Amino acid sequence: MFTEARRIHLLEDVLKITNESTLVELETIVKKTKKKAALKKKKLNIYDYVGILSNKEATKMKKVISETCEQIDADAWK
Repeated sequence: MFTEARRIHLLEDVLKITNESTLVELETIVKKTKKKAALKKKKLNIYDYVGILSNKEATKMKKVISETCEQIDADAWK
């Protein structure tokens, strides 16, 4: 409830603003906040990681994964 009351008071204050430059600054802040929220919600894709690892590091990582991962036997459940 406290958050809702703060929002209402903020909106009332914004409605009273007559200075154009203040409104522009508020718009800028809101746009930046929306952009940050959108970036946080973005699902990561394999292509987001391209270039982070060198080829040498990627090869080493593949080797470690193959050596340490459990080998699944497709016939083991039968």
